[in-house]
Amino acid sequence: MKNKNKTKHSCTILQRLFGNRNKVTDFMKEEQLQSPGRLMVKNFTHNTLGMTGLIIFLLIFLFVMIGPAFFKLDLSYQDNTQTNVPPGLNMLSAPEEMNGKVKKIAPGPTFAAGLDEDGKIYLWGKTKITSKIDLKDIPENLKDKDIVDIAAGYDHIVALDKFGKLYVWGNRRLGQDKIPDKLTAYANSGRNPNIVQLEASNQFSAVVTESGDLYIWGNSNLSDIGVKSDYKGNIQKVALTSYAYISLLKDGSVAYTGYQKDNPLARIPEGLDSGVVDIASTSNSVAAVKEDGTVVVWGTCTKGENDVPKFDGKPVRISGGRYHYSVLLDNGKVVSWGDNTHKQTKVPSSVKNVEDIYVGFYQNYAVTEKGDIEAWGLKGYLCGTDDLGRDILNRIVNGGKVTMTVGAISVLISLVIGIILGGLAGYFGGWVDMIVMRVSEVIGGLPFIPFAMILSAIIGTRISVEQRMYLIMVVLGVLSWPGICHMIRAQIFSQREQEYVTAAKAMGIKERVIIFRHIIPNVLSMILVDATLEFATCMLTESTLSYMGFGISPPTPTWGNMLTGANNSLVIQQFWWRWVFPAAIFGICTICINLIGDALRDAVDPKSAER
Repeated sequence: MKNKNKTKHSCTILQRLFGNRNKVTDFMKEEQLQSPGRLMVKNFTHNTLGMTGLIIFLLIFLFVMIGPAFFKLDLSYQDNTQTNVPPGLNMLSAPEEMNGKVKKIAPGPTFAAGLDEDGKIYLWGKTKITSKIDLKDIPENLKDKDIVDIAAGYDHIVALDKFGKLYVWGNRRLGQDKIPDKLTAYANSGRNPNIVQLEASNQFSAVVTESGDLYIWGNSNLSDIGVKSDYKGNIQKVALTSYAYISLLKDGSVAYTGYQKDNPLARIPEGLDSGVVDIASTSNSVAAVKEDGTVVVWGTCTKGENDVPKFDGKPVRISGGRYHYSVLLDNGKVVSWGDNTHKQTKVPSSVKNVEDIYVGFYQNYAVTEKGDIEAWGLKGYLCGTDDLGRDILNRIVNGGKVTMTVGAISVLISLVIGIILGGLAGYFGGWVDMIVMRVSEVIGGLPFIPFAMILSAIIGTRISVEQRMYLIMVVLGVLSWPGICHMIRAQIFSQREQEYVTAAKAMGIKERVIIFRHIIPNVLSMILVDATLEFATCMLTESTLSYMGFGISPPTPTWGNMLTGANNSLVIQQFWWRWVFPAAIFGICTICINLIGDALRDAVDPKSAER
């Protein structure tokens, strides 16, 4: 018993002197498992800036690589009604005060005007037309009037008071406020012209009086807004397109009452000489609803406006947007068809028991029996639009994919060339090294951007945008390999005298196998660092070329060519979103790549952080 206690006491003393043997053994095992790759990963994960940069870069990378599946890019798309729209998603944000007392809603391209039963006017959305014209600036002489009707055009608004007087504000430089003398004379003399319909469109407006007279005023240079005298006193309703109009007569027939005989709207389909109960229009087409519920569409239909669906009820009212129609059925449902670019024809399931509908460019408003407002369609643009009406966010996503693809492929090309030539030069030395180094000096001495500009000027428009993108990849890759080549050469110089290389030679292993299967993997960490930093450089170079107009040209987006207009003082001051968002994501992306590269370099050589 005493011997056991003595033995136990001796073990305790040894453990105190030398520590627990099992723990020492586990520690040694752990140290033996710490391979260079594992140590590099461990060092990298402990670098806060590097990990932050990696996480942000991966998020951006996934955003631009997966995003195009959801943000479909139409290179031919442009819309002059949506140009330079500021960021925001408030185009459908009708004021809650209107609920329960809506009299009319008049949607415009990016804004809407509302009128309640008390005669109060509401405005929401993007109301700024120019740097000096904002539709929210309602004229002072209008605020105390009892307004009974309102209409919104492309860039102006028209209001009607209970005495028959008309008010116009917004853009008025093309005659939008030149109200016909006869209407003005009626209002000034105290005689109400009894206006039953008020409409506005692209720089012109129209009213229909109770007596059946139609008055149209505004810019007549590009639009047929004349009224034939034959139809005086016989017009019941009018529907305005962006360049002309169509009339519903009191006898239930449809007529083109303008003067342009070759207008597509003038070719009225058969069967509309009677029994028409309502008409509506889009930018380039018109539609009529007959007594039996049949809907007939004609004109220039390019977005599916004439693809009339089947209804589970009878249409009682029709209204048109820019390229779509919506009808109100007798069962309180709403059906929309035509262009669905901004989800304007996707009627929400919550839209039921509708009493009236108001349709604008890409917006739909339905007023229920309870007086609530239901809206669907274009809410706005998260990052705004450019000078052609294209969504900045959509182009950032698709442009990022192009920019990153060009950068990645260019780096791969330069890596392949640099590793092969650097490996041969470093291992064999002598005349092989001399030839490779002289060639790399010639390539490295070429000024890349001027060279690419000259090449672009020579090729010009003889190649497609896609071919130009491939050309930039190849040129970037072919001219970027000298740096990687020199680094590989230097590393192989230090590795070729190591014992494992000598042992491989003694075993008769072929030299190409020694270079590319034994030496190169040992310097792979350095290659990874250099490739990471080169990736950011290639992205910057491509964007520089695109910004200067010598790279990938629009309409194909890249982060570089999206900034092309940023050298304009007007864009910088008034349309800041056109350059801030592309520049921000590009800057963040390149900074993150450089942080990753620096962290990898410190992880490969921890002592470099101490220098």
